[in-house]
Amino acid sequence: MSRDNKLKERWELLVTKLSGQFADGDSLDLDAIIYLIGVQELGQVHRKYKKDEKLDLMHIAICRLLEPYGYYEFDFFDEQGWPHYTMKEALPNLKSGEQSVLMKEAIVHYFVTSNYIE
Repeated sequence: MSRDNKLKERWELLVTKLSGQFADGDSLDLDAIIYLIGVQELGQVHRKYKKDEKLDLMHIAICRLLEPYGYYEFDFFDEQGWPHYTMKEALPNLKSGEQSVLMKEAIVHYFVTSNYIE
């Protein structure tokens, strides 16, 4: 099986599994999954977030997802328990479709390494 087909298969499995667990079967999109990862990484799952905090959660997720690729490095937790990252390398200029593939690949890697999917 090609790398692209494996990614597509794993992505579909992940979306189905997460959608069933968090969206009553409605299909979660890429942004919703990134948001969920941000909440998971922050570890404060049982609270309401303001709009700006939701954007911060997505930023946390993106940093965490791109950390294995060498773009970010975890720096510290602040007094409220929010993780902070340092940019190590600027992201390459990617077209929209290429960004989407990179994020899907990073998300699948995140959930494979956490044993949520195989």
